[in-house]
Amino acid sequence: MKTYNIALIPGDGIGKDVTGAAWQVMQAAAKRGGFALDGTRFPWSCAYYLETGAMMPPDGIETLRKFDAIYLGAVGWPAEVPDSVSLHGLLLPIRKGFTQYANIRPHRLLPGVQGPLRSDGFDILCIRENTEGEYSGAGGRVHSGTANEVAIETSIFTRAGVERIMRFGFEQARGRRKKLASVTKSNAQKHSMVFWDEVTREVAKDYADVEVSHYHIDAMAARMVLAPESLDVIVASNLFGDILTDIGAAIQGGLGYAASANINPDRSAPSMFEPVHGSAPDIAHLGVANPIAAIWSGAMMLEHLGEGHAAAEVMSAIESVTSQGIGPIAGKDRTETITQAVLAALS
Repeated sequence: MKTYNIALIPGDGIGKDVTGAAWQVMQAAAKRGGFALDGTRFPWSCAYYLETGAMMPPDGIETLRKFDAIYLGAVGWPAEVPDSVSLHGLLLPIRKGFTQYANIRPHRLLPGVQGPLRSDGFDILCIRENTEGEYSGAGGRVHSGTANEVAIETSIFTRAGVERIMRFGFEQARGRRKKLASVTKSNAQKHSMVFWDEVTREVAKDYADVEVSHYHIDAMAARMVLAPESLDVIVASNLFGDILTDIGAAIQGGLGYAASANINPDRSAPSMFEPVHGSAPDIAHLGVANPIAAIWSGAMMLEHLGEGHAAAEVMSAIESVTSQGIGPIAGKDRTETITQAVLAALS
C-alpha cells in the first residue's frame, strides 16, 4: 500500500476544527482508494509564538522538507500576535522556502449554495503569484517614532518569477476553456506592471491556442461581480491575486467554500494546502465553522499527490451534501454535522 507522509499544521482558532474534519474525510478517501495518509502534527501557531517567541522552530523548513505535502488549517490571532508577525513567521517562509510560487484558488458555486449574484454558471480558477511581488518584504522604516518617520515597501518582480507564473497559468488554461486573463495596473504602475504585461505577451506567443485578455485590477474586480461567467483562468500578482480571490470567495457563497493550494510545480519540495478563511477567532471553539473549504483543499492535495480518483470522490461527496441543503447557510449546521454528512456521502 502506498503511503503519503503529510505534515499537519492545524494552527489557530477554527484551523484546529476544520483540520480535524478534513483529515477524517481524507483518511476515509484514502481507505477507499487503497492508499494511506500518515499525518504528523506540528503545534506551530500564535500560541506557539507566545510560548517560544517564534512561529516555528529555526529548523522548521528543513523539518517540513521530508514530507510529501503540508496541510495547514489557519494562522493568526491578531488580539495576541500581530498579523505581520504570524504571516511572516510561518506562512510566507513556507511558501518562499519551498518555491510554492503558484497559489491556486477555484471559484464556483457548489450545488445548493446561493451566491450573492444572479449568475450561477461561473467556474473561475484564480492563479496568484505567491513568492515575490508586493509581498516580497523588501523595505524598511527610518526615523521611527519621530515626525520625520519614513516607511518604504518595495515590490520585487523578476523576469523568472513573472514568466514561470504566466506559463503555469497558460498550462492550466489549456486544460480548461483556453481563456486566460492577465491582471495588472500598468496605467499607474509604469515599471513593474508594464514589465508584467511585456512578459505576458512574450509568453503568450508559445500558447497560440489560448485566448489572452489584459485587465486592470479595478476593471477585473468589476467583471468578477458583473460577469463572472465570462472568466476562465485569471493570473495576477501576489497582492492583486490576494484581493481578487476574496471577491471570488464572496461570489461563490463565502469564505467557507474557499479552498486553495500553494504549489511547487516542479515538485522539488512539498506543496501546501489550506482553506482561505483564516482563523476566525470570533467563532473559534464554538463548533460552527464550515469545514467544506478545508475538505475541498484536502481534495486538491489528493489530486496533487496523484490520487485523482479519490479527489474526485471527495468533491462528489461535498456536492452531494450541499445539494441536500447541508452546509450552504452559514452557522446553520455544526462542523461535525457537515463532516459526518460528507463522510456518509463518501461511503
